[in-house]
Amino acid sequence: MTTIMVATTILYFYGIYRVRRSGASWPPIRTIWWLTAMALIVFSVNTVMGDLSKHLFWAHMVVHLILITLVPLFLVLAQPIRLLACATGETGDRRVRTFLSNRVIRLCTSPVVGLPLYAAMLIGTHLTGFQDLAIANPWLKNLEYTGYLVAGWIFMLPLVGNELCGPTKLSHPLRFASFLLAMGPDTLVGVTLMMTTTELAPGYAASRAGWGPTGLEDQSAAGAIMWFGGDGLMMFLLLVVAFQWITAEATGKRGGGMGTWLDSARREALIGEDGSEVDVDDDEAALAAYNARLREMNRHG
Repeated sequence: MTTIMVATTILYFYGIYRVRRSGASWPPIRTIWWLTAMALIVFSVNTVMGDLSKHLFWAHMVVHLILITLVPLFLVLAQPIRLLACATGETGDRRVRTFLSNRVIRLCTSPVVGLPLYAAMLIGTHLTGFQDLAIANPWLKNLEYTGYLVAGWIFMLPLVGNELCGPTKLSHPLRFASFLLAMGPDTLVGVTLMMTTTELAPGYAASRAGWGPTGLEDQSAAGAIMWFGGDGLMMFLLLVVAFQWITAEATGKRGGGMGTWLDSARREALIGEDGSEVDVDDDEAALAAYNARLREMNRHG
């Protein structure tokens, strides 16, 4: 993971260099978000917290929340996809936009995939025997951490910021609902770990050779961190989205609909006879054209 982190950071700064050399600018705040994400990865993997996470379930849960929620959040805010498009010129920008508009990519970067993947990672790595396997096999622990980063990034990508512009942008109601639903698996895992009287990951206690809390105490603490920490982070994001939603409604900006990724099916049907798209939301003339097209369709039917 350290090698990947160093390599991607070098590429990120090279992208910034390319953008500035072309005469454009790159907001410093995005670079700060990127460095924050890298610092959190270092804290989670290469410090004492990374060592503790191999022996204490609660420490593992702290690392888990950082890698699946905080790091992906800051990575999305750093906008590496937009940087790639800007750094590769008009041709690269066109290719990136074409790639993002692909129907498979649009599906994979929507909550239809991101939310179930997020839930599967939480439940599958904590309420099964996976943790004991990961303790015994360090390569599996590294794979687990990588999986947290990927799942969290795919989940956050359409919900935070505007890096996925165009047909994949979600509206405020859908973003709010997605974060709200994500609290379900957080609560399920947390409450289960707190309430069960059986050690679901006895490998942690066995690896400590007698020091630290008992297995059940450690597991209960891990559950509390998952429940309150996971839900707390999601609640913060809910409040942010709610504020953006209220602000958008107050200023009259669009964003209260079902989102263009769902709205695309409606728009695909609104194609004029000359092949041009008819947008019924723009003005009265477009609405009149739409109604005329409906009348024509009914007459032929």
